[in-house]
Amino acid sequence: MLEAKILSVTDVVEAMASHRPYRPALGIDKALEEISRNKGVFYDAEIVDVCLKLFDEKKFEFNK
Repeated sequence: MLEAKILSVTDVVEAMASHRPYRPALGIDKALEEISRNKGVFYDAEIVDVCLKLFDEKKFEFNK
């Protein structure tokens, strides 16, 4: 399902970029690197491309 593909990418990005009780935030750069490296392997390539475009071209940011 398309929704599941979108959620899998967004969950990884949010989880890696955010602080967790068991580890500090790894940062958005590490999160985007993870989805880029595994594009087409673990994550849908088209969804990854859209996600990267949102951060790179549209300057999307998480609220702090």
